[in-house]
Amino acid sequence: MTRDHEDGTLRVGQRDPELTARLTRGLEEVNFPATGTTAADQGTLSVRVADDDGELIGGLTAWTWGGLLGIEMLWIREGSRRGGWGSRILLAAEEEARRRGCDRACVSSFTFQAPAFYAGHGYVETGRTLGIPGGAEDVHMFKPLL
Repeated sequence: MTRDHEDGTLRVGQRDPELTARLTRGLEEVNFPATGTTAADQGTLSVRVADDDGELIGGLTAWTWGGLLGIEMLWIREGSRRGGWGSRILLAAEEEARRRGCDRACVSSFTFQAPAFYAGHGYVETGRTLGIPGGAEDVHMFKPLL
């Protein structure tokens, strides 16, 4: 959908990679001075586990920024859950984050996913986002990485 206005054009559509890149640069121009960080303080992190056939058992994706580990996704395939892979993956990510100088971590997990798993690993709830489909909530959690 496109709407023309006196001083510009408003366009609504699907994800726009060019717009995402430009917004990122614009926000970094504000965020870095406000937080005392630079682009060098940012990074990405992943942990992958595969079986003997090379099939994915599970993994984790995250980012690091100015001493903070931000866990984006942690997933374990159905047949491998309850085998300790989630804990091993999470602990490996936290260890790597510490090696990178991180002293704290954050994650969010829907109420039907794994907030109890994270709580069992020392994460504490800091808030919730309501209105998740199906009546769920998004539980925001934090942990000092001592």
